[in-house]
Amino acid sequence: MAKTTPGEFVRQVRQEFSKVSWPTRREATVTTVMVFIMVTVMSLFFLGVDSLLALGIEWILGLGS
Repeated sequence: MAKTTPGEFVRQVRQEFSKVSWPTRREATVTTVMVFIMVTVMSLFFLGVDSLLALGIEWILGLGS
């Protein structure tokens, strides 16, 4: 493997960094809001599933008493 000098490394990093497509402030805000909405929806979904499973298990275990 070829050795890279520190100067060459910095030049390559800057070259790759210039290829990065940064989101606009609006895109970042919309994406953040959507993440919070999805986290809330999925939290409520799993709360419901967990509650139903807990009720089912309590019912099954209650049959033996």
